[in-house]
Formats: sequence, C-alpha cells, structure tokens
Amino acid sequence: MFKKNAVAAGMAAFASVALTAGCAVADGSKGSDADISEMSADELAEHLIFETDSFRDQEMQEGGDWADRMTQDELQQACSMKGDPDGETAGEVVAMARASYEAPENLELGDWRKGAELADSGYGYRMGHKNDDHSQRDPGGNCYNCHVFDPEVSEQGTIGPSLENYGANRGDGEAVRRYVHEVISNPHQYFPCTQMPRFRDGKEQLLTDEQISHIMAYLLDPESPVNN
Repeated sequence: MFKKNAVAAGMAAFASVALTAGCAVADGSKGSDADISEMSADELAEHLIFETDSFRDQEMQEGGDWADRMTQDELQQACSMKGDPDGETAGEVVAMARASYEAPENLELGDWRKGAELADSGYGYRMGHKNDDHSQRDPGGNCYNCHVFDPEVSEQGTIGPSLENYGANRGDGEAVRRYVHEVISNPHQYFPCTQMPRFRDGKEQLLTDEQISHIMAYLLDPESPVNN
C-alpha cells in the first residue's frame, strides 16, 4: 500500500481518525460506487488520493496529470521507508540507479555563468494558482536550496554538503567530470535513497545534459566564483 505517493501516510492518519471517530468522509468519486465504509484507513487514503477529485485534472509540464506525478517509480518505492535503507535495499537502489544511467557522448564543460543561473533558479515544476510555464522560461536546478557554492551569495542551503572550492580541491580530470555528471543525473548511484533529486534519470528529465554541463562548469571551471 502507498507505494504510489509521498503524502499517503498523512492521508492514512486522517482516514484512520475519521473512521475511528465515525466521521463521514465525502466520497467525491467520478461515477464510483465504492463503499468507503468497508475500507481500511490505508485503503481509504489511497482511494481519496487516486480515485476521487482530490487533485485537479490538470496537465503537468512533464506530461500526465496530478495522479501520474504522485505515482512512484520502482526506485522511489524502494526508498519509501523510515530512516536509512538496510544493506539489501541500498544495494538494490544503487543497481537500479546505475542501470538507468547512460553516459553522454562527451563531458565538456559548459558556461559557468549559465550554471550559476541554473543553480540559483527554482523555476520549473510548480503547479497551482501560478504554474511554471516552460514555454516562457527553462527550468532551473534550485541547487542553492541545499548546497553552498559561492561564499559571496548570501542565501544558500545546508541540507547537502558545501561545494565551495569543489573544482579547486579536486581538479578537472575526466574521472571528476564523470563523477559529477553521474551524481547530478542520478545521485542514488552513490548515495542510495538520498534526498537529492535525480535531475536527468528520474521519472522525468528535470535538466538536460546541456544544462548539467553548465552546472558542472560552475563547479569545476577555475574561473568560476565557486573556485575563487
């Protein structure tokens, strides 16, 4: 149960309270004859999320609708647990991540200036009253939300490790470039069940290889403020 979405636990708790207290729960199904009084809390939560009008019938930027976005793929299902994964699960996640990764034809660095813009931009896949429109503006990486890059930038995150002086400390060899590309594309190859998004090899492609090359340049180019 609830391999499909990330908010199901909260919905299940709500459903459990509602059923235990004898509260009426509106069905809202599209022509459904489902008898919610016969459902467990978990079944009711899944029903409310995926089989009713709980989410808008609205197309996502990556295609599909709300329910498609909330449905987990195999890797997300494997990582749906409390705490860190056990050894077996971690190995399975790493294997899935590496199987989905395809190396680009070349690992040339892009423009670090464009990489800085992408790292700072959180534009991309927000839905609601003011949707992100990809025909007007390209998605960003929102990297500043989790990492420190440039010490001169005032607002940066600390969820992930600091990347200050990344290229200065590691150099710019082919092995370093490949590792950086692999981690940005699908970080589960090295960090199973990490909170970092799969920017290229997930359910949808959040960043293109060209965009990733710009972020790589921001990290590795000696002229980048990350390394000065």
